[in-house]
Amino acid sequence: VAWLRVDTQTILTIHTHVISRSRRVGVTHSDHRTWFLHIRELRETDRGWYMCQINTDPMKSQLGYLDIVVPPDILDRGTSTDQTVREGASINLTCAATGSPHPQITWRREHSKPITISDGMQVTSFEGPELNISRVTRQHAGAYLCIASNGVPPTVSKRIMLTVQ
Repeated sequence: VAWLRVDTQTILTIHTHVISRSRRVGVTHSDHRTWFLHIRELRETDRGWYMCQINTDPMKSQLGYLDIVVPPDILDRGTSTDQTVREGASINLTCAATGSPHPQITWRREHSKPITISDGMQVTSFEGPELNISRVTRQHAGAYLCIASNGVPPTVSKRIMLTVQ
């Protein structure tokens, strides 16, 4: 029995011997009937297809895909900081996040205040990495929350203060 990493064509284990140079890889079996590949301290680079191969004639194999999920993280670079804007001007708040699967960005206001978007339309939340506010009024002032979620806990948020002069 051998375990292989398909995309790199790397042999990880043969029988009970670990071939991989990585100390994170191990192999166990139960009565030489069921074989288990172990990878400790998983990393995103471990994502991919793995194959268990039985060297019979004909050779038998089984494929499995290892997906790695990563909780969301809001990036300082590419995300707005507190802003001061003149009344009547326009402002574009941005929120950048990483994670796997790629996070969804939701904007909300503190204390459940509505967000006024184009043409005076008010919403309780807005989806997307950019929140554009044109013709800023004093009603737009306050705290905006950029919330990043991808189904992998925890959901994270950043508070951005908008001051209107």
